[in-house]
Amino acid sequence: MKRPVTLDGEALRSFVSGIEAGSFAIAAQRLNRSTSAVSAHLKKLEQQCGTALVVRTGRHLTLTPSGEVLLGFARRLLTLNDEAYQALCGMTLQGEVRFGMQEDFGETLLPAVLGDFSRAHGDVQIAARIGRNQELKQGIKEQRLDLALIWQDEAPPMPGELLTELPVRWLSHPRLDAAALIAGGRPLPLVMFETPCLFRKRAIEALDRAAIPWRVVFESRSLGGIWAAVTAGLGLTLRTLMGKPAELNALPHPLLPDAGSLGVALLQSDIALSPAAERLRDIIQQALLAHHARLGGG
Repeated sequence: MKRPVTLDGEALRSFVSGIEAGSFAIAAQRLNRSTSAVSAHLKKLEQQCGTALVVRTGRHLTLTPSGEVLLGFARRLLTLNDEAYQALCGMTLQGEVRFGMQEDFGETLLPAVLGDFSRAHGDVQIAARIGRNQELKQGIKEQRLDLALIWQDEAPPMPGELLTELPVRWLSHPRLDAAALIAGGRPLPLVMFETPCLFRKRAIEALDRAAIPWRVVFESRSLGGIWAAVTAGLGLTLRTLMGKPAELNALPHPLLPDAGSLGVALLQSDIALSPAAERLRDIIQQALLAHHARLGGG
């Protein structure tokens, strides 16, 4: 009986990272490897599988049918590998990690991440908090936070890493007929965070450029309030698709102006991170990139 091939773990990680980043060159930077090394990993994996996994179309990567099948298995294999590693490292990691995040991430992506981290590293205490951009940046500056996941604004970047960019979309409930409002020249009702807010600023600027009248009909201090008001049909809002309630629709760009995208940055204190904080940083990076890939880039 022919012995099954054992797929190379590092090659699988390069493959998954390249697909999630949309570029093997970017994956090489994130994995601290050369581009040629990552390309060699892909070639080795294709040789082991006996089939092509990726087709390059210009600057874009497209999975072959075999690549699509492997991607799901590769993620599961890497998750098991990383869980085993975390369990072993958890025997030695100790201390406290102070972590802040925007509400979008706190309600959708990170509860499972923080839960898995706590179970794997029982001796590490996590002090997590939800905050707005300015509050989180101030916490990093004053060294009250070790890590902070924020929306990247136009200000000069702080120490950290831009993980990805997410498209910004106009969201509304089907009962709100935005097309009829625009056709009738009536102001669009907006549901927004209180100022200062990057999404609010982006929405108003985009509508003003398109000469579309608007008015803020509902202000909230919480993302839950935003979702509730939009779901009730009070107005539309501008967010990414992260955490979007299933009953809300993303409106097409021909109807409303394209509002671009926002970067997601993971800030870190300018003092040396503890091993526990470094481990949490790596897990957050991997989880966000995987989540972005599952959304199809937004």
